Amino acid sequence: MIVISKPAGVPVHPSGRYNYNSVTEIMRAERGFGFNPMPCNRLDRLTSGVMFMAKNKLAAEKLTAQIAARTVKKEYVAKVKGEFPEGEVVCEQPILQISPKLGLNRVRANGKEARTVFKRLAYYPPKVLETANREESGQIHEGYSIVRCRPLTGRTHQLRVHLQFLGHPIANDPIYCNQRVFGFDLAKGDASADNDDDIMSRLSKMGKEDVAEAAAYHEEMVDDYNKRKAEKLTGEKCEICDTALYSDPGMHELGIFLHARKYAAADGSWSYETPLPEWALPPKGVEGPTVATGESDPLALDVE
Repeated sequence: MIVISKPAGVPVHPSGRYNYNSVTEIMRAERGFGFNPMPCNRLDRLTSGVMFMAKNKLAAEKLTAQIAARTVKKEYVAKVKGEFPEGEVVCEQPILQISPKLGLNRVRANGKEARTVFKRLAYYPPKVLETANREESGQIHEGYSIVRCRPLTGRTHQLRVHLQFLGHPIANDPIYCNQRVFGFDLAKGDASADNDDDIMSRLSKMGKEDVAEAAAYHEEMVDDYNKRKAEKLTGEKCEICDTALYSDPGMHELGIFLHARKYAAADGSWSYETPLPEWALPPKGVEGPTVATGESDPLALDVE
């Protein structure tokens, strides 16, 4: 088994416009093209963090079975809009895939079982952020929280969908934190199918007619110029294969504030974790947690 910390912006397998720039192909290039790495857990292209790559079929089957049996505890960390509640927040809303083509999933009563335990690690209110960045006159800040997430099931986009439903979507999520798609309240508490067609219509334009921009970017490095520079159809086509061409994505589009921080066996036999990502650390000049302390560790909880 090879355990890696996948960077944001790199898909696990070749897909869409990504071919050699994928985890499996990068590993083949480094180890020889006869090497066949087998992913045991999958992260979205935009998500970073712990991944397990089996070196043989037996190892892949063994760990995949552990994950499927829910005997592997997983913890993610996310940066979300607003002041997330203190204490443990359990979301048990079922999730349904609305559009595989658009990658859209939503809370629905007829969806698949999904359960997540959330716990706030830190909250940075607007006044604190304005003080930390007081040299940037006129800049408007919105408070955000760093939240630790323990998914007890493994539905597609589970954390992103549950956080949106709770009213605290991931701050730079181009789908679930996009007011052009979901409206001003970003579908907080919405489990209705009444506006699905409108949502899919608006989402289909993102990255084609419109830039897929989240409602809020908390990173000062993402200025207006870079936002306008976002990935979008150019109207041009490849001279060789006649494929519609996109512009290059901006740096702020290569990942979202979601990181797989820790995977551990329930029986304590093994555990792998990474430090908190840079975006989860306190802003410059502001006090806050720089590690995920044991006292606040959702992985220490026995959630039945």
